[in-house]
Amino acid sequence: MLGEQALALIRDVFEQPRLLDNLPRIEKRVVAWGPGASPLTVEHSAVIVSEEALLAAMRPPLVPKCDLSGEAGWTVFAARQLPAPSIEYSFGSRTASTIPVRLNDNADPATCWIESLEDGWLFLIPAAARDAWLLAIGESPESLLASSTVAAAQIAECGAPSATFPACARIASPLCGADWLACGPAAMAFDPICGDGTAHAIREAILAAAVIRAVANGGAVGDLLSHYEARLTAAFRRHLMLCRNFYESGGTTPLWRSEVEAIDHGTHWCEARLSNTADFRYRLRGFELEAVR
Repeated sequence: MLGEQALALIRDVFEQPRLLDNLPRIEKRVVAWGPGASPLTVEHSAVIVSEEALLAAMRPPLVPKCDLSGEAGWTVFAARQLPAPSIEYSFGSRTASTIPVRLNDNADPATCWIESLEDGWLFLIPAAARDAWLLAIGESPESLLASSTVAAAQIAECGAPSATFPACARIASPLCGADWLACGPAAMAFDPICGDGTAHAIREAILAAAVIRAVANGGAVGDLLSHYEARLTAAFRRHLMLCRNFYESGGTTPLWRSEVEAIDHGTHWCEARLSNTADFRYRLRGFELEAVR
């Protein structure tokens, strides 16, 4: 699900104002968050797109827009494994399962549903016609659905889980080296509770390309790489702080408390790495980095 801000960013970067038009849209969000919370309906604006369709839509202009062939010797990693000594740090133990489901006739296909429960949370999002996807985080999907009153009420039938993956926020460190940078899922993975991973990956790619061009134009390699590392670490810290608000208010059981503690550990981890960082010495102007004077 891509919100309006993420969609506007993608369209602007690729100079395609009609990109991803005519896709299924989400117009409302029903949220029941926190112990005993009643469902709250709010206006929303987003499009539903699969990863394959999104990549296919962006791929045609990708090579000419981001061609770094003149900057030989640099590698941008968009997937693991990263060069040593980089390793991944995880802040939490929550896992997610994705389950194909069929909506019942009363469910609005332009609405998504988000519900917190004692042992996790559910996110139900329509795909096409009456088909939808259920994201279950925490305990097993069967256990969460058994205690659900909001998401479960929209579902006519469930398929088997199609995938299980870590849902906690994760970051690699270091994020760059003398001739390489990590970007997108190779650099960090966001908790799906915030839904800003796609837009952030686009911003990372813009910054990575700008850093390489600045180095090619004679910029100080160490300073530019330090800027890249600090910018991504600061963004990851902000993501953790946003996540904390949800997990602190989502429930009071040991599962919710342990995840808040893990998020706090991640925030302190980021702050320790940023403690020796001076004020940012560069800023983006368009797609280029310039020194802050």
